[in-house]
Amino acid sequence: MSSDHFAPFETMIDPDRALAVLRGAVAGADDGELFLERRRSEALVFDDGRVKNASYDASEGFGLRAVRGEVAGYAHATEISEAALTRAAETARLAVGDGGGTLAAPPQGTNVRLYTDADPMTDAPFATKIDLLREIDAFARGLDPRVVQVSATVAASLQEVFILRPEGGLVSDIRPMARLNVSVIVEEGGRRESGGMGGGGRYGLAGLMAPDHWQGVAREALRIALVNLTAEHAPAGMMDVVLGAGWPGILLHEAVGHGLEGDFNRKKTSAFSGLMGQQVAARGVTVLDDGTIPDRRGSISVDDEGTPSGKTVLIEDGVLVGYMQDRQNARLMGVAPTGNGRRESYAHSPMPRMTNTYMLGGDTAPSDIVASLKDGIYAVGFGGGQVDITNGKFVFSCTEAYRVRNGIIGAPVKGATLIGDGPAAMRAIRAIGNDMALDPGIGNCGKAGQWVPVGVGQPTLLIGGLTIGGSAA
Repeated sequence: MSSDHFAPFETMIDPDRALAVLRGAVAGADDGELFLERRRSEALVFDDGRVKNASYDASEGFGLRAVRGEVAGYAHATEISEAALTRAAETARLAVGDGGGTLAAPPQGTNVRLYTDADPMTDAPFATKIDLLREIDAFARGLDPRVVQVSATVAASLQEVFILRPEGGLVSDIRPMARLNVSVIVEEGGRRESGGMGGGGRYGLAGLMAPDHWQGVAREALRIALVNLTAEHAPAGMMDVVLGAGWPGILLHEAVGHGLEGDFNRKKTSAFSGLMGQQVAARGVTVLDDGTIPDRRGSISVDDEGTPSGKTVLIEDGVLVGYMQDRQNARLMGVAPTGNGRRESYAHSPMPRMTNTYMLGGDTAPSDIVASLKDGIYAVGFGGGQVDITNGKFVFSCTEAYRVRNGIIGAPVKGATLIGDGPAAMRAIRAIGNDMALDPGIGNCGKAGQWVPVGVGQPTLLIGGLTIGGSAA
């Protein structure tokens, strides 16, 4: 590890003293750890012909946790020192009470590195990034005279973490992230519509800044905007729906993924609670959460408790076979942790969270799936959505969708929302495409006020009988 990386136990706090304080905090507890973090991030936004925002943020701090049974004490601070650590230990210790717990076995070690530890913010000078955004703006405007506004963003960050365990183990991870996004607004006949495209992952900015990449992103953003410019109002009612491959997996993430996180199932508040080993989806449906895919946005070499990231089968051939677990919920449920204990930052306690959640492909050609749709919607792009974990009910808005009749893709539609519930939707899958794809690297997931980067994916799917909330009169 180079000297310019975060080194709290070399420059800020003695490792032996830190370990002694941590052990005092978790004496008689079931689990606990000291999580130290430094994060730096940069974002440049070029909007409507000018630099709209140029930001650089840096933060560092620690979080100390003591866990006993279902209770966790957590304290954090921006000052990394023995005095601050001691105060935090006294606070976290309150959750342990009189003790009586048995310290859980530590995570297994790993040497796996799923991404570079290079800082993506140093890939290009500030002026070069600004020049790139100006070039993207000019290029997008030159593609079509109907383009009236362009917004382009380049962002990068580096998160460095150290996790000290009570048994003396020390785990570190250096997590880069880079992203480039382009959105355009087009106007014709007084009507304006927008389109956006972008993505990234745990690597440097160099590839994203290459002309063959960003030009493709700009063209795709324009294509989506022009599709929407000719879109008709979406119909309403109960219809069969074909979902495209890749990013539409966000519906799977929200409607199914959250319901398969360990804490909701331990507390029996998930629509999937108590269904382990039962048929919860159509035959052929296999869903995984996999944090081990190199360079992906949702991947992590180790989770925020020090457990190596895993590849967890959640649903196999329609049968519920697993949940995503952090250490606390896994221990209380009598199963092994799966490497899904994640937190937004040192100021947050970990909880079970998704990494890259996707459905495996089937054996049907996507064109055949669309051709089998007699009367419905073909949805290939999604915006915002929400889900009620307790019953799995979801609502999602489509950013690119088409009317299909007798297997023929017709006019694009706007204002379409998909309404249903996760378990019912999984059971109503009638066809699974052979084109499984992951999203381009744009996902963020919110839970209990915490946000973490995630990935999603799926093949083309035919789902029978979803409710379409449309805008047609």
